[in-house]
Amino acid sequence: MQTLVPKEAMMVLAVLQNAGFEAFLVGGCVRDLIMGNKPKDFDITTNATPEQIIALFPKTFYENTYGTVGVVTCGEDLGTVCSDETLKIIEVTPYRLETTYSDNRHPDEVMWSKDLMDDLKRRDFTCNAMAYNPITGELVDPYKGQDDIKDKVIRAVGAPDQRFNEDALRLMRAVRFVCQLDFDLDSVTRESIERNAHLLNNISHERVRDEFIKLIMTDFPMRGLILMKETGLLRHVVPELERGIGVTQNQAHMFDVWEHNLRTLQHAADKKWPLHVRLSAIFHDISKPETKRFSKEKNVITFYGHDVVGGRVTREIMERLKFPKELTDRVSMFVRWHMFFSDTEQISISAVRRLITNVGKENIWDLIDLRICDRVGTGRPKEEPYRLRMYQSMVEQALKDPISLKMLKTDGKRIMDVTQETPGPKIGYVLHALFDEVLENPEKNTEEYLDGRAKELMKLSVEELKALGEAGKEEMEHKNEEQVKEIRKQFKVKA
Repeated sequence: MQTLVPKEAMMVLAVLQNAGFEAFLVGGCVRDLIMGNKPKDFDITTNATPEQIIALFPKTFYENTYGTVGVVTCGEDLGTVCSDETLKIIEVTPYRLETTYSDNRHPDEVMWSKDLMDDLKRRDFTCNAMAYNPITGELVDPYKGQDDIKDKVIRAVGAPDQRFNEDALRLMRAVRFVCQLDFDLDSVTRESIERNAHLLNNISHERVRDEFIKLIMTDFPMRGLILMKETGLLRHVVPELERGIGVTQNQAHMFDVWEHNLRTLQHAADKKWPLHVRLSAIFHDISKPETKRFSKEKNVITFYGHDVVGGRVTREIMERLKFPKELTDRVSMFVRWHMFFSDTEQISISAVRRLITNVGKENIWDLIDLRICDRVGTGRPKEEPYRLRMYQSMVEQALKDPISLKMLKTDGKRIMDVTQETPGPKIGYVLHALFDEVLENPEKNTEEYLDGRAKELMKLSVEELKALGEAGKEEMEHKNEEQVKEIRKQFKVKA
């Protein structure tokens, strides 16, 4: 375990201990060290007061009511280089006691303690209630966190009702740790979550949102949302998702809307795709319940307009949870356009270009990734069937600028200015002749060369220029055809 502790954390611990204070790594970093994982951050607890901590280090900052002092460990002003930028600041917090939590969010009073046990007993779960001194090798584990890590169990410290009443966000944190660590919930802890799920209403939307994001970004978000639903938490976060339970679909879907949305999200997580794709995945069919209709004429279930309605509902959900505007706009747009028509036997390049215009070049491939997730979420094992691969090739084709006269470092107006020629067919023939030369030798595509060559070409007869121009035009068309063939080969579709 000691070898995984960076020099910056060891330095802070050593300074505190050399000054006569106790100092331990505490919380999630100890859990990660025991599991053999590299911690994302290293938190330290000590029996020193904030003022005593500040006095020991050349550069600190302290702007909170919980006693946490940020110790700057490296940087130019300190004459040291950080091994990792995330370790530039190590947080050090005094042992503390907390009184009642009237709002289920913040302690009514915080007091410094001299006893490590006081600090550990207020922590959320046993796996996070351990302290480790890597200098001496001492591990303090009063609540058998090591055993629960070995057994892969999330268990509240002490009385779970008390822990959740102290900070109701712990209700969601328990579920998130299940997904993050691939653990199970202790039965007593689970029963307490079910009893206290309503306390989540006392937590700010921002904090709930942040915890929801962390859950969505784990490797097992489907499992987490199912657990949130089973424990009653989901109805206090995104109740709209529960409307899909039991809403059956047509033959293309093996699952109801609820499970389909979950499986779509899980595939996005399996592919390690980013937050906006994952959020789009879980929300993409959010409005199928209210748009479900049965067509007697076609004898099928329909959900006409669920994409349009879903885009609006997604925006409402994300605005309620205080998501940033840019992310809200992006995800709601993805939901709005996720039903793009992809039958390549009927769709045209111009239709593909219109979709790209609607969502933006920077978003088109993520939208296709969403479509892949949507497909897998129906229960179909194949991610990218031929039609989708064909559509991808059409997107690639639409994104590439066609090989055209626009590539030339000149145009008809410039040629007329240079040659003093009046408008007429000769100008077009010269342009195509120049283009033919540039295709053969791209280095010729300079204003200086093209200006000089245009003057030479303009001395030829109309018939001679026409022959050269037609050759250039044919070569341009040939190059475009070759480009399309190469794109389709890339996506394994028929050229």
